[in-house]
Amino acid sequence: MSAISQASKLRSGAQASSGAQGKHNAGPRWRIWAMRMGPAALFMLFVAAWHLASLRYPPFILPGPAPVAGRFLAELFSGALLYHTGATLSEALPGLLIGALAAFLLGYPIAKSRLADRLLSPFIVASQGIPFIAIAPLLLIWFGPGAAAKIFLCAIVVFFPIAVNIIAGIRSIKPLLRDLFRSMSATHWETFVKLELPAALPMSLTGLRIGATLSMIGAITAEFLGTDRGLGFLINQGRGLYDTELVLVGITATVITALCIYGTVRLAEQWLTGYHR
Repeated sequence: MSAISQASKLRSGAQASSGAQGKHNAGPRWRIWAMRMGPAALFMLFVAAWHLASLRYPPFILPGPAPVAGRFLAELFSGALLYHTGATLSEALPGLLIGALAAFLLGYPIAKSRLADRLLSPFIVASQGIPFIAIAPLLLIWFGPGAAAKIFLCAIVVFFPIAVNIIAGIRSIKPLLRDLFRSMSATHWETFVKLELPAALPMSLTGLRIGATLSMIGAITAEFLGTDRGLGFLINQGRGLYDTELVLVGITATVITALCIYGTVRLAEQWLTGYHR
C-alpha cells in the first residue's frame, strides 16, 4: 500500500471520528441551551398564555400582564410595595430561623434515641394533621395582632419538613463510620462536628429550602386574618376593593420574595457543602 493511500485513509478516519465527536457533542450543547434558556422560554410562554386568556375577560376579572406590570412598578416606586414586603419578611425570616432551630433541637435526639423517637414523634406527626389556618386564629387570640403570632405560625409551618430531613440525614450515617469513630476514641463533640453534621448537612439544607418557601405561606396566612401591613394585607385589601390588579401585584411580590429566599438558601447550601467536602 502506497503512502498516499495510507494518508488518505488516515485523513478519512480522522474526519469520521471528528464528525462522530461533533454529533456526540451536539447533544450536550442542546441540553446546556435548554437548561439556560428553558426557564425564560417557559416564563414567556406563561405570559403569552396569560395575555391570551385576559383578552376573553374584562380587566376587573383578569387584567393582562402589561397592566399588572405597570401597577407593580407604580406600587414599587411609591414605596408601598417595599414597605409591605419588608413587613412580611420581618415575620417570615425570624419564623424560619426559629423553626429551623426547633427542628434541630428536637430532630437530633429523635434520630439518636429510640426513646425520644417513641415519645416525641407521635406529637410531631399529629401536629401536622391540624391545618395551620385553624391554628392562626388561636395564635392571634393568645399573642395579639402583633408580629409574635405571625412569627410563631411561620415557625410551626417550617418545622416539620426541616425536622424530617434532619432526622433522615442523621440516620443515613453508616454504622461502619460510627464504629470507626468509636475505635479512634472520638468524643461526642468530635463525632458530631466531623461525622454527623457533615452527613446531615445536605438533607438538612434541603429541608431548609422547603421551609424557606413555606415561611412565606405562613406569614401571608397570618396576615390574612388581621393586620395593617404586609403582602397578605395588600392582597386582602385588593380583594376587598375588587382590585384584581392589586391582588396580582401582591401575589407576584410574594412569589419573587419566596424565590429570593429560596435562592439565598440554595447559595448557602452550595457554599457549605463545598466547604465540608
